[in-house]
Amino acid sequence: MSDIPLDPALAALFDEIAQVQAGEAGAETPAPTEAPSPTEAPLPAEAIPAIEVSADAETTLGITFDEEVQPFAFGQEGPRSAERLTGLERMGEKLARAFRPAVEPIARARVAIHPEALDIRTYQSWQDEQPDFSALTLYRLRPLRGGMLIQIDANFIASLVEIFYGGAPGASVNRKPGDFTASEELLLNRLLEKMSAILASHWNEVTPVELVLGSRETNVAHLPFLRGEEMVVVQKFVLSGGVAPTSISILYPLAMLRPIEEKLEARVHDEDRSASDDWRWRLAQALMQVSLPVRSVLARPEISVAELLALKPGDVIPITLPPRTPLLAGARRIADGVIGEQDGRAALMIEKVGDASA
Repeated sequence: MSDIPLDPALAALFDEIAQVQAGEAGAETPAPTEAPSPTEAPLPAEAIPAIEVSADAETTLGITFDEEVQPFAFGQEGPRSAERLTGLERMGEKLARAFRPAVEPIARARVAIHPEALDIRTYQSWQDEQPDFSALTLYRLRPLRGGMLIQIDANFIASLVEIFYGGAPGASVNRKPGDFTASEELLLNRLLEKMSAILASHWNEVTPVELVLGSRETNVAHLPFLRGEEMVVVQKFVLSGGVAPTSISILYPLAMLRPIEEKLEARVHDEDRSASDDWRWRLAQALMQVSLPVRSVLARPEISVAELLALKPGDVIPITLPPRTPLLAGARRIADGVIGEQDGRAALMIEKVGDASA
């Protein structure tokens, strides 16, 4: 085994410890001593070796250093899932059904509207995907601290105008960028009035709000909605069927929704309970319409097998009629009554409901 050179400071420390131990061994009555704690006998600074991470530490020690360090701004919303926005997703399903009566009279055809899953992203990333020309309408949701942005494709508006003035249902128009015409403005206002009324109605089921028109733009870069790094919730509705495939997007600031997440979630539970109660009621109503065969047994005579095999026309089997005749549904006794006649037909008058033998 080869000798390893010892640090001079550590060697001196070891010599001092050896001398103390030798002195204690020669004493006649050794006094109890406690082991020196780090606070009582700290190592001198020069005795503590410095630790230096070499450039090849990743290879020798198995340590991995991430070269891509992303900055973080305190107070900035980070990406997160839409699990706690279930109430908004449920509202989207109801809005899709409510939007149809607003679009179909203008489209002059049945339109299918389906909500997509909520998309939580930065406002800048959404802006980068938008065309240079579209219908952008900003509403303030008072008293909430934020607004709501509705984005409608300009080609969809132009197609609706074409259909409204006699064009074939489902017509598709590729509109050039520019200002909306007077006809397009009128139709857009009409559509937005209906949509905003529907949105206000559904939002007021969650929390009292008032939709106030903020501003209108055709280029998303000119719209004073949010800063690029702020998070938004994009609720997209896909339209198809009687119109050329298109979509309508509604944007909410995530920071505005955070204080009312519990109300949105509570609304989902209320709807679930209401739907459960409604389902039970409809199930009960459906069960009430189910037809069940019932029968009455007048008598149960008993004969031997020989008598049964010897039966022929004209034979008489004596029976004893009970005072009450049971009414049976399957094997269950429902009621008891008396055999009689009504309107020329044999009938059973119920005298007791339930199992009389119980």
